[in-house]
Amino acid sequence: MPWWAWLIGAGAVIALGYWLLVLTEGTYLGPRVVVALYDGFARRYDQVKQFDQADEAFFLGAPMARLLASVDPNPAHVPALLDVASGTGRLPAAVLQATPGQVRVVSLDRSGGMLAQARKKLQAEGRTGVAYLQADANPLPFCDGRFDGVACLEALEFMPQPRQVLAELLRVLRPGGILAVTNRIGWQARLMPGKTFARSTMVDTLRSLGATSVQIQPWQVDYDLVLARKLGPIGRGDAGSSWKAWLCCPRCQAAVVEKAGLSDVLQCPDCGWRLENHGDIWQAI
Repeated sequence: MPWWAWLIGAGAVIALGYWLLVLTEGTYLGPRVVVALYDGFARRYDQVKQFDQADEAFFLGAPMARLLASVDPNPAHVPALLDVASGTGRLPAAVLQATPGQVRVVSLDRSGGMLAQARKKLQAEGRTGVAYLQADANPLPFCDGRFDGVACLEALEFMPQPRQVLAELLRVLRPGGILAVTNRIGWQARLMPGKTFARSTMVDTLRSLGATSVQIQPWQVDYDLVLARKLGPIGRGDAGSSWKAWLCCPRCQAAVVEKAGLSDVLQCPDCGWRLENHGDIWQAI
């Protein structure tokens, strides 16, 4: 084989590797590869992203807090936010800085490394009311209609079944609750077939899943921000129950309860699926 053929072949392999591991962050290689990449990158993630904390609180946290407050008319109600693919806690940090102590947050991610960084950062800031849950987004380990707000930012395109994830986000959202997701746009979105949505397709998909008042607005260079509400009458929610009371087994949908004598283990009484607390991070087993 001539030298130039070897050169072309090597270039093709490098280009394929760059597409699989960098541009699409392992999504076409399966969730284990995605998680491994994020676990390995977790300690450097915030340094690379360089989010400005004040800007995040003003442009992301405060608007989200206002939307959450609009869901329930009960003044005693403290809104509950589920942040799916929470990473190093960008959204929880922004919301809690904008409204300290006025939002209950569950940070869910499949990467234990990213959650560990989120916990370290938020606890250093004195944000101790956040629950950290290492589990899958599809299906989510929660009962129907529990959260005032559900978010999934800069992550939908890296999940195996984006439409099913959208269905799960809406399932655990209470009627009238706020959904906030991002949709990848631009030239890189064309390199991720089956993972991104045309704007009209995103609107139609959310409406078919039970969303209303769908709004799409430019957010960042590579993303649109998509906001919607879940269909249904806005009623009074539970003002103070714990997120643990909202758990449902992702396998059989039974209520998950605390295992007798073990405060750090939550278990499904029917099939045995459980969550174990390791260093303040609840891990699905």
